[in-house]
Amino acid sequence: MSARYELRFSGSGGQGMILAGIIMAEAASIYGDKNAVQSQSYGPESRGGASKAEVIISSQPIDYPKATAIDFMLAMTQEACTKYHADVKESGILLVDSDEVKELPKGKFRLLAYPITEAARKELGKTIVANIISLGMITELTGVVSHEAIEKAVLSRVPAAFLDLNKKALEIGFEKARGLK
Repeated sequence: MSARYELRFSGSGGQGMILAGIIMAEAASIYGDKNAVQSQSYGPESRGGASKAEVIISSQPIDYPKATAIDFMLAMTQEACTKYHADVKESGILLVDSDEVKELPKGKFRLLAYPITEAARKELGKTIVANIISLGMITELTGVVSHEAIEKAVLSRVPAAFLDLNKKALEIGFEKARGLK
C-alpha cells in the first residue's frame, strides 16, 4: 500500500454504503495500525438517490480528508457508477454490481464485475448484507486492511442476532473476490 489509499463506496440510499465506509475506516484505524478518515454524501432523498462514502487510509498522517484520486471504487447502482467513477485513477480498480450496472464506463482502471446483491439473495436469503459481502471482496482484492480487522469492525457494528449472518457474508466476499483475482 502506498502512503495514502482512497476508497469510494457508492450506491443508492438504503444500500449501506455509508455504513460500509464507516466499517472500513474503523477496520483500518481501530482494529488496524493505520490512520483513516471517512466522509459521506447523499442526495436529499434518504433512500433511492445516489450516495457515497469515501475512506482514506494511510500509514502517515492524513493532511487532506477528501478523496481526489480513487484507488478502489465500489458501484452498486448504474446512477452511482455514472456519477462517481471519473475520479478512479489509472491504476485503480472499479468493482460494479453486474446486475445493476449495465453501462460499463471506459477508463484505464481495472474493471471488475460481480452480481453482489444477487449473491446475498441467493446464498444468504438477505440482500441487506450485500454491503458486507462487498467489504469482504474489497479486503481480499486490496489487502488495505486485514481479514481479522475487517471482521472485528463488522461484528462490532451489527446487532448480536445478526453476527453469524454478517460473518458468513464477509466470508462469501473473501471467497468471491478470490475468483476475480
